[in-house]
Amino acid sequence: MFPALPATEIKEIDMTNIKAGREFLKDTLRKKTDFYQTDQNKGIPAPPLQKPFDPEAPRIKLALPEQWSKLVREARLDELIAARRSRRKYSNDPLLMEELSFLIWATQGIRRVVDYSTAYRHVPSAGARHSFETYIFARKVQQLDPGVYRFLPLENELLLVRTMSDIKESLSAAAFGQRFIGQGSATFVWSCIPYRMEWRYGRTAYRVILMDLGHVCQNLYLACEALGAGTCAVAAYDQEAMDELLGLDGQDEFVVYLAPVGKALQIPDVI
Repeated sequence: MFPALPATEIKEIDMTNIKAGREFLKDTLRKKTDFYQTDQNKGIPAPPLQKPFDPEAPRIKLALPEQWSKLVREARLDELIAARRSRRKYSNDPLLMEELSFLIWATQGIRRVVDYSTAYRHVPSAGARHSFETYIFARKVQQLDPGVYRFLPLENELLLVRTMSDIKESLSAAAFGQRFIGQGSATFVWSCIPYRMEWRYGRTAYRVILMDLGHVCQNLYLACEALGAGTCAVAAYDQEAMDELLGLDGQDEFVVYLAPVGKALQIPDVI
């Protein structure tokens, strides 16, 4: 047993943590940071915009816009925004490969490649650094064996990380027993490679990383509504367990957000 701290000392610790958390939300650190000392300004090459991969590993081509565009419902943007909900109940219908392709395109698809380290995507990112990797736990997706896949934005392909028969149980267990997380047809899991942002912004990187993450997931919400699907963003999970599911080291790359996706039980009327 650890010795109990006096109530006054606990209160002081809590207030210190609260103040530190609030400072994190501010941009005050920018005035205390010497940006000439960042790796970018030291002339160190930028990290690549995509992790390397084994070229012999199985890869699956994602559908192109002309293949999925007819599946996207014609609705005004204001209707989609008004219909947006966090949806935790999904039908048993599988996602079509074209539908998954659209959702990936909306969240991390590349609009234009600038160079080996920079690309413009369909979501904004501070300095176009895009520090995330997208993993898909495909449970019920047509043309995909159940398993874990990584999105390769440059190739517009899914890279098979490994097949997996217990996605439902493993995801739920790694999310503190939240069962709905494993009940989607596919679950998006975003990891962060912080050095992509640290390279340019140093210790001011972390605040904008989380801002970027919100842009990504909001696009997923709206894209799901356009398909008659549903999603629910999840930030509560067992960090070590979720990193282990993806084989991440927890330091240079780690999970930061996830969202199950499935056909909505009740399709919102936005047409």
